[in-house]
Amino acid sequence: MPRITFIEHNGTARTVDGETGSTVMETAIRNAVPGIEAECGGACACATCHVYVGDEWLVTVGQPAPMEEDMLDFAFDVRPNSRLSCQIKITAAMDGLTVTTPARQA
Repeated sequence: MPRITFIEHNGTARTVDGETGSTVMETAIRNAVPGIEAECGGACACATCHVYVGDEWLVTVGQPAPMEEDMLDFAFDVRPNSRLSCQIKITAAMDGLTVTTPARQA
């Protein structure tokens, strides 16, 4: 099972098991990770599961699709490594993935 580390904006880290095929958002919700609200339930219709992907993981995670880029316009403090965690499907190659939550969600 791939392990994912969620780092809160204050630096508190929590590492949890992710399930291959599920999303980073689903993993966060399942594990009650603070900072991931996921108001739309993963439909890419809000920006409340916004995360910053660790720079070393950008290639593995891939680029956001145009629909995700549009939703990121509504996120708080968007950066080049911003993604919506509902759009990141977990693969075996993501074992060790690190994402950080912003200070607040949109």
